Amino acid sequence: MIAIVGRPNVGKSTLFNRLTESRMAIVEESPGVTRDRHYGKANWNGFEFSVIDTGGYVRGSEDNFEGEIRRQVELAIDEANIILFVVDVTIGITHLDEAVADLLRKSKKQVFVVSNKVDNNERISLSSEFYSLGLGEIFSISAINGSGTGELLDELVKHLDKEKLPEENDLPKLAIVGRPNVGKSSLLNALLGVERSIVTDIAGTTRDAIDTHYNMFGKDFILVDTAGIRKKAKVHEDIEFYSVMRSVKVIEECNVCLLMIDARVGIEAQEMSIFRLIEKNRKGVVLVVNKWDLVDSKHSKSTKEYEEYIKKKITPFIDVPVVFTSATTKQRILKAVEVALQVNENRQRKIPTSKINDVMQMEIENHPPPAIKGKYIKIKYAQQLHTFAPSFAFFCNLPQYVNEPYKRYLENKIREHFEFSGVPIQVFMRKK
Repeated sequence: MIAIVGRPNVGKSTLFNRLTESRMAIVEESPGVTRDRHYGKANWNGFEFSVIDTGGYVRGSEDNFEGEIRRQVELAIDEANIILFVVDVTIGITHLDEAVADLLRKSKKQVFVVSNKVDNNERISLSSEFYSLGLGEIFSISAINGSGTGELLDELVKHLDKEKLPEENDLPKLAIVGRPNVGKSSLLNALLGVERSIVTDIAGTTRDAIDTHYNMFGKDFILVDTAGIRKKAKVHEDIEFYSVMRSVKVIEECNVCLLMIDARVGIEAQEMSIFRLIEKNRKGVVLVVNKWDLVDSKHSKSTKEYEEYIKKKITPFIDVPVVFTSATTKQRILKAVEVALQVNENRQRKIPTSKINDVMQMEIENHPPPAIKGKYIKIKYAQQLHTFAPSFAFFCNLPQYVNEPYKRYLENKIREHFEFSGVPIQVFMRKK
């Protein structure tokens, strides 16, 4: 896990967008724009790692948001494996940079000092000023145009833990994830019939992920209650931040996630952040709408309408099962686990090449890819790749001209003919 830290307006969010090849973080020329945390996946030379963009570090500010941002940085330093400390070469060292450097020296974590906004050769020499922070080598980059980021990433991946994790047993791992106080521990307790996890009305009661071996429907599996709060010395708890940070690793290591949603609150930014993380990691997902018994004015169509509302929120990946539960009354809790086990089977599904081609060739003939620059794309055949999650390769004469909407069409047709509900699918175009 890599955390990007530094004072406001040094280009942390621009670097985050560069590393994750996204535009998730808002970028603006004013301090304090990033007040939430963004989580993404980065890939360099075959190594994948999680990246966290924090708010700017500000001490002694009257702005309450900036006080919150400061706590986020402390938590990121506490939880991350490697820290990217971003500084601004056009301004030089400020007292805030020194405050961050003091924190980082005490953390004893691997730190990379990133001198940003080195947009021309004249500014390279200015970066040497940051050696006085006493944090080692300086990497001069321009996050806006990408110069220097390759050298930074080359060095960064050398410090990643490249050892393979020991193979665990083959039991499916189901992770219960979601914002604090949606009923994750209550669901686990209802399933076990015992008080396995502490349950209170205070958000953030569970301090660590808890694994429980379970047997149901004649199948063995592991249930994980991911709360994501862990007490730390001299750290103010930011419950929402820890909730996602501690869930990241569990999401990466599980097979299927039961993403719990409070029926009274619905899907908000926190849920969407976790959902996209699950999708990015290509894990199975079941949306569990909990506390359904507390929703007022329910009628015969309410579940259908609520499901439509959810699907609009999570588009374009909408082939996701939704289960309405109440952990306290044990309403449909077994159904949630049953559906999760089915999603795990979907994730392992292998379709014979002949069967894929019989079905997809007909769909391609009915709706061929649009011609580009007067050139016609001819898809010859398709096959499922040998990957841990469903991926399909379509071989054609001009793969570079196949656009995203048509790839989405192919994915939808695969879902229409084969059962991949709750599982992200990847579609690749390859040269025949």
